[in-house]
Amino acid sequence: MSAEQGRRADQARRVAHVLRGQVLRGAFPGGALPDERALVAEFGTSRNTVREALGLLRDEGLVERRRGVGTVVAGRTYQHPLGELSGLAEVLQRHGVVVNEVREARSVRPPLAVARRLGLAEGAATVYLERLRRVDGAPLSLDCTYLIPEVGEPLLARGRATLERQDVFDLIERVAGAPLGRAEVSVRAVVADPATCEVLAMPEGGAVLAVERLTRLADGRPADLEFIHLRGDRLTLQATLDRARDVNSVVE
Repeated sequence: MSAEQGRRADQARRVAHVLRGQVLRGAFPGGALPDERALVAEFGTSRNTVREALGLLRDEGLVERRRGVGTVVAGRTYQHPLGELSGLAEVLQRHGVVVNEVREARSVRPPLAVARRLGLAEGAATVYLERLRRVDGAPLSLDCTYLIPEVGEPLLARGRATLERQDVFDLIERVAGAPLGRAEVSVRAVVADPATCEVLAMPEGGAVLAVERLTRLADGRPADLEFIHLRGDRLTLQATLDRARDVNSVVE
């Protein structure tokens, strides 16, 4: 790569950063991005640089080219707030029609690592729940959940129809008779395996947000451990952070 090509690639990456954020925030409600001439003027760069930036977003699956229309957002994106402990279905219901397809719901002996996270003895049974979530008909996430037996067994007894209609967090709180307490969450971006890509209707080799969430009851006991794969091109994790409050709490 020549020095000039390297500079253009850097500029294209910076343009793509801004446009990606706009796409994920829903800044183009009509679905169409500004035409190349408008983008050249906005970013003060060349048409080749703009085309390269749009190519990066196209390769990520965020936009697509349509003859006679231009560059358009490939699919709707959704925001999930990181600052609140909510079930995914609770959040997504604000954006569209949520359908939970229950792929598995049964008692299992979990891997030892899962049993330990849930505070269970080796060999103890858990309830395993696997759901595919769709929003307005489009696959968004594959959720694999292990629940402690005193929470999971009553959920199984309610039947698949209930598990498909209601959010699991709401059901857990009904069973426990008290609100959930807190959760420990980790998120990382990974390349999805072929089976997950097929279930989520993604191109092979696509990226997902892999979320691991351990949720606790109000008394601190673990209730469920979730492994969630979210389409990276459909969901943005969002939070508003207050540095002044955090700094003051450290000083005190």
